[in-house]
Amino acid sequence: MTDPKTNAADFNAEVVEEFRANGGQVAAFEGNELLLLTTSFDVTARELPAAERDEIIPKLTAAVSAFAEYQAKTSRVIPIFELQRTD
Repeated sequence: MTDPKTNAADFNAEVVEEFRANGGQVAAFEGNELLLLTTSFDVTARELPAAERDEIIPKLTAAVSAFAEYQAKTSRVIPIFELQRTD
């Protein structure tokens, strides 16, 4: 599979192809849920301030254990953004 750091477009195309060919399973994401979105729309992004971030972290880490694992490996605060559709 293409390295996503060097060619994101090719990597994404390969993921979509494998997702469709294997009933929603992609080896690179094995053991994790994968939501494949095929539509696009305009959004505005807002970084959550500390209080809102602290409130959502338990829900986020419960849903995505990899987030908690990654956060534990770094001393920086990983920013969380809220996206709102603009159309």
